[in-house]
Amino acid sequence: MTKKEAKQRIEKLKKLINRYRYSRHVLDKELVPIDVEDSLKKELFDLEQKFPQFITSDSPTQRVGGRPLEKFVKVRHPQPMLSFNDAFSEKDMEDWLERISRLLTTEEVKEIDFYCEPKLDGLAIELIYENGIFKTGSTRGDGIIGEDVTQNLKTIEAIPLRLTKPVEVVARGEVIITKKEFEKINKEQRKKGLPLFANPRNLAAGSVRQLDPKVTSQRHLDSTCYELISDFGQKTHQEKHKILKDLGFKTNNKYSKYCRNLNEVFDFHQVTQKLREKFPYEIDGITVIVNDIKILEKLGVVGKAPRGAIAYKFPLKQATTIVEDIRIQVGRTGAVTPVAYLKPVEVGGVTISRATLHNEDEIKRLGVKIGDTVVVGRAGDVIPDVVRVLPELRTGREREFRFPKKCPACQKELIKPEGKAVWRCPNPKCFARQREYFYHFVRAFDIIGLGPKIIDKLIDAGLVSDPADLFKLEVGDILSLERLAEKSAQNLISAIQSKKKILLSRFIYALGIKNVGEETAQDLTQYFGSMEKFQGSTLEELQKIRDIGPVVAESIHQWFQEKRNLKFLEKLKKSGVTIIYFEGRVRPGRLQGKTFVLTGSLETMTREEAKEKIRLLGGEISESISKKTDFLVAGKEPGTKYEKAKKLGIKRLKEQEFLKLIKETKED
Repeated sequence: MTKKEAKQRIEKLKKLINRYRYSRHVLDKELVPIDVEDSLKKELFDLEQKFPQFITSDSPTQRVGGRPLEKFVKVRHPQPMLSFNDAFSEKDMEDWLERISRLLTTEEVKEIDFYCEPKLDGLAIELIYENGIFKTGSTRGDGIIGEDVTQNLKTIEAIPLRLTKPVEVVARGEVIITKKEFEKINKEQRKKGLPLFANPRNLAAGSVRQLDPKVTSQRHLDSTCYELISDFGQKTHQEKHKILKDLGFKTNNKYSKYCRNLNEVFDFHQVTQKLREKFPYEIDGITVIVNDIKILEKLGVVGKAPRGAIAYKFPLKQATTIVEDIRIQVGRTGAVTPVAYLKPVEVGGVTISRATLHNEDEIKRLGVKIGDTVVVGRAGDVIPDVVRVLPELRTGREREFRFPKKCPACQKELIKPEGKAVWRCPNPKCFARQREYFYHFVRAFDIIGLGPKIIDKLIDAGLVSDPADLFKLEVGDILSLERLAEKSAQNLISAIQSKKKILLSRFIYALGIKNVGEETAQDLTQYFGSMEKFQGSTLEELQKIRDIGPVVAESIHQWFQEKRNLKFLEKLKKSGVTIIYFEGRVRPGRLQGKTFVLTGSLETMTREEAKEKIRLLGGEISESISKKTDFLVAGKEPGTKYEKAKKLGIKRLKEQEFLKLIKETKED
């Protein structure tokens, strides 16, 4: 091959490889398998090695090369790289719009519209091109001066080395790593016995700042661009995205949206949050930018943030707040739990004012004091808890919390069994224990409309002394309760009376026997089949039941030895409570060994009734989605479990499909 032929072949190869890169990364369309592209790169590399005079900086073979750097060189940005202020609620967004509107004329306010896009959780970068060739890539740094990481950014296939036009360009974007690649890298770390990376953002940032580009190339980073500093006559931010894409940059256009007003922004935020798990990379909100560039520029900058743009974040999983007090809560089994009373803060989209501190040992471990600034966390529907204390923010006015020696409700001496972390009130007649037990009983019976506040009023008014009294109440008895109209009173009595019939497993669970939860109650139901046999069981017999250990067996045996409990059972019977029995044990069928998760509200039955039907037909219940889940039963407003099930390929059943499955299984 002559020099002339080699030069022509090299140029054609570069052009074709760049075309494939552009299609794969920018258009999200694969023209040829990656193996074909790799083969072309190999041919190009071999030709360049044979004819090194034709090697150029924009060649796909130059993404990885050169010696490791001794240090990063500082570079000044042509214009400051700003960061956005955050908003976490619709009110925050409304306040932001009101603030910027004061700086504009009435006509300009009418013209305000927005361009919204996912807020990537990665490392901000700036890319400079001369005559269409990638020359300099840098990190944000302090916004004025960043670090030159050109060689590392060249290893990222999504960043073009040559643009589609020979123009001068300054663009900005984000370096990210996909969730799939992040999991793959951590899997390798685990195999090698090395520390795992905390999150994709840290891994992406650390990879870009490697002195050796070869290390960066092994991380398979990705990148998207969202800002164009150069002037191509664009009048809106939306036009910037189109220009960036036309020049060969990968953008997030398909996930972005033009919004005419804040209501459309709110809708986009909500939709994006629901689809969050589907994104190939981590996002933590959306960016909202005033679309008209003239208006955006007029609004200017405050501090290091543009006034006309804001990051509308998703609800926080953790937040900081102040511990205003620590109080003791006595549970139905006598367990004494310290609870932090907090300055209200929004976590996970919900405002919380209390968080569990678990036990005395946890308070000591955290070193938490009343008045401390703390980090509180909340995952899913789990009760919030204090994650850690920020002692650096102490003022000296914080107070130590001393764990009580006596029950705050009945003043009995607290006890802590050897080897246990939880203090307990030993008094079965403790007022606080009885009230908590009341709440538990009502939840187990699934009495709609009878919440803790009404229960408290019934107890305080002397209308009930234990849950059995509920079933003897009449409408006239409760009309005296504050803010309870006749119609509400009638509905409440009807709700109570409708629950007089209850399945054996739910009845056993409602009794509140220590260590007996829903699953254990189900095991006991399957074994004994009737309340009479269960009540007459011996300690030895209980210990023989599968999954019933000596501790649980002792709890059950002890419960039936107490006269007050036997009197309570008799009182429930006289109050008209009837236990529903099913003939035989669990019926083996198509649900045998199948695991179900329920989400959303069902129309034809309660969630508890649905669970019971599944158990009676041999199925198992789980509260969380995993690869072991066989079916997800989805009612109205199913939430994130539905999306996770869809992602894992788990069979999803609508309510009518579930009912059909139950019916078919019974007929088998």
